[in-house]
Amino acid sequence: MTDAPSYGFDTLQIHAGARPDPATGARQTPIYQTTSYVFRDADHAAALFNLQEVGYIYSRLTNPTVAVLQERLATLEGGVGAVCCSSGHAAQILALFPLMAPGCNVVASTRLYGGTVTQFSQTIKRFGWSATFVDTDDLDAVRDAIDENTRAVFCESIANPGGYVTDIRALADVADAAGVPLIVDNTTATPYLCNPIAQGAALVVHSTTKYLTGNGTVTGGAVIDSGNFDWSASDKFPSLSAPEPAYHGLKFHETFGSLAFTFHGIAIGLRDLGMTMNPQAAHYTLMGIETLSLRMQRHCDNAIKVASWLEQDDRVDYVTYAGLPSSPYYERALACYPKGTSGLFTFAVKGGYEACIKLVDALDIFSHVANLGDTRSLIIHSASTTHRQLTPEQQEAAGAGPNVVRISIGIEDPDDLIADLDQALTKACG
Repeated sequence: MTDAPSYGFDTLQIHAGARPDPATGARQTPIYQTTSYVFRDADHAAALFNLQEVGYIYSRLTNPTVAVLQERLATLEGGVGAVCCSSGHAAQILALFPLMAPGCNVVASTRLYGGTVTQFSQTIKRFGWSATFVDTDDLDAVRDAIDENTRAVFCESIANPGGYVTDIRALADVADAAGVPLIVDNTTATPYLCNPIAQGAALVVHSTTKYLTGNGTVTGGAVIDSGNFDWSASDKFPSLSAPEPAYHGLKFHETFGSLAFTFHGIAIGLRDLGMTMNPQAAHYTLMGIETLSLRMQRHCDNAIKVASWLEQDDRVDYVTYAGLPSSPYYERALACYPKGTSGLFTFAVKGGYEACIKLVDALDIFSHVANLGDTRSLIIHSASTTHRQLTPEQQEAAGAGPNVVRISIGIEDPDDLIADLDQALTKACG
């Protein structure tokens, strides 16, 4: 596309990054199911391996189908580049990998997906990294948590499972003042509802498995680079600012400028960590993104209708949907997420843990699965599943207490969803 920034979101979600196939004229992006690519000659091969020329070497690093998805995501998020990988969890490690070193830490929100809390509190310790968890609504607490070894601040734009909305601009200002990047997981909001880079985020991560693909078929992840962070402003990020031994002393930031993080993510991250997205997964995700705005608006419209009904039901203690006027995040949501606050939220069932289990088992339309962002409506009892490994205190902080269920509202008829919840609540609380 030419002059892509002048096009609207609905156009870009279909066309960004995609061009007719030069060999066949195919309009849809082909699935380039190949491991490797023929070099023109020995000099061409050497230039590619030396990062002197951009091209395709081996599909662990780059693939034409995946490249279209990377360009589309970068365009929709307002970034300069993107790196796609095998899952959202892989994207988080890929985002941290160039920033961290043994002894370094990341300051992370307490309101994160349970698997992310486990990854940050347990798994990254094996790399010698650590995480400090704070309530990101308390900006003073965030400032106090940042120390000389902090290399990033991490949050979710709309938090899973509770649907809490983050004031990204305020958090970005704190991170900027400390000289560290803000990383925002934009999975639940998607670029249709929220643009973290425009609000000051340095990096955006996604589980493309969720709303971007939208149909529960493939896993995937992505890291989008804003191109705005100065990796050479201090000595905190030597992987990007200092000579790289594997490339004869090349300095990524000096050589590639605003694309330093993107090039490092491919040339070092994918090369050595091998978290590759396969081309068929990229193809499914590209097809999903073509209808992203249509689906997200329906998710939001359905969610507010279902959440409003639940809030009035005597069998429900509370609902966390930020789109409700009763939510403490309602004014923030109107200001920061004017199109809506996605389709994800929780509600507390009177009767506690046992009632939640009965509710989940009694539903017909809702699917009991460990996923979100599907066209289908989904439900899960987080305390016994996705957040099971956390302590009770961590579960409560994440909005996943024993009396709480998480629902991901799909694009079905909302009246049918309400009827399904009604009959299931009767069985659970009767």
